[in-house]
Amino acid sequence: MLRPADQAPTPVDAGDRDRPTAAADPLFVYGTLRFPEVLRALLGRVPARTPADVAGWRAAPLEGRLYPGLVPAEETVTGLLLEDLTPAEWRVLDAFEGDEYDRRRLALTDGRHCCAYVWSAGRVLPGTWSVEDFAERHLADFVLRCASLVPGPVPEQDAPAL
Repeated sequence: MLRPADQAPTPVDAGDRDRPTAAADPLFVYGTLRFPEVLRALLGRVPARTPADVAGWRAAPLEGRLYPGLVPAEETVTGLLLEDLTPAEWRVLDAFEGDEYDRRRLALTDGRHCCAYVWSAGRVLPGTWSVEDFAERHLADFVLRCASLVPGPVPEQDAPAL
């Protein structure tokens, strides 16, 4: 994930992660990846998205960060499922999220399963991360930072068939 402003951003390298390159389950997004502008900056397109919820989690604000972390809690998080990610796009997103997140399989409230990036590092603040506040105050600059991290378009051979 993008580091605080005082830390230099690291370019996204789609091949630097030791995670599976694809997942059978869709990706549940609950923070900055909910925004089509962020997805377009990182992936060069906006994947198919559908509303979804996960129970037993909270989208927590993080100390010194603009983005949230998914942490265990007695709450339900509303987000979106990205359902048609290619292996190359999974690699880009894994690199973007970095070592601070673990990709885990979670159950949705409707009984289906998904993958989600779960926060695994640093201090979690009380409360719930605000999608509206982020959109109003930080989205435009965040999108520019995301675009600067990606070296080029995701290879076409990994793009989904139309």
